Amino acid sequence: MVTLLILLNTLAFVYTFFLGDPERIIARYGFVPAHFFASPFTQWPTIFTSMFLHGNLAHILGNMWFLWVFGDNVEGRLGSGRFALFYLLGGVAAALTQGLLMNGDYPMIGASGAISAVLGGYVLLFPQARIMTFLFFILIGVPAWAYLGYWALLQFYNSLGSFAAGAGVAFFAHLGGFIAGLLSVRSFQPGGPRHY
Repeated sequence: MVTLLILLNTLAFVYTFFLGDPERIIARYGFVPAHFFASPFTQWPTIFTSMFLHGNLAHILGNMWFLWVFGDNVEGRLGSGRFALFYLLGGVAAALTQGLLMNGDYPMIGASGAISAVLGGYVLLFPQARIMTFLFFILIGVPAWAYLGYWALLQFYNSLGSFAAGAGVAFFAHLGGFIAGLLSVRSFQPGGPRHY
C-alpha cells in the first residue's frame, strides 16, 4: 500500500504539472476550509483529492520520503487494507484540524497530514526503533520517540506563528494528523487494540 500511495501521488504530480493546468487543478481539487464548512455535502471529496496534490518537487519528495521510511513498518503491523483506512482517516483528521483552526479560503494540498498520522502511529508502535540522522555532521541513531517527538514539537512551535503569518505550511494539519495517529493506531491493528 505504501508503494501504491507513492505511485498515486507521483502520477497526480506528473498530471498536475506536466499534463494539466496546476492552478486550475489545485483550485478545483484542493481542500478549501471556507468552502467545505459552507457546503460540506458538495465539498467533502476535496478532503481526499487534496491528499494527492503537491505544490512543487520539494514538497512531494519530502512527503514521499517520510512515507517510504516510516510507512512500511506501520503497514506491516496493520496490514495493507487497515493501513489504507488509517492513512486516509488520518488525512481527514489533519485537514479538519487545520480547517477548524485556520478557516481560510485558500486551497490546502499535500499528503503531509496523512503521513503525520503514520508518524504518530510509528512512534507508538515502534518507540525504541533507531532513526539514523545527522547531528552536527555525525550520523547517529536516535530513538523514534525522541526523533518524532522533536518533530512534533517543531510543528507545534511553528503552528503558533502561523496565526500571524496566515496561509503557508499547514502546521496544524501536521499536529492533527500526528495526534490522530497516536490515538487511533492500536484500534487498526488486527484483533483490536493491544497494549505494550
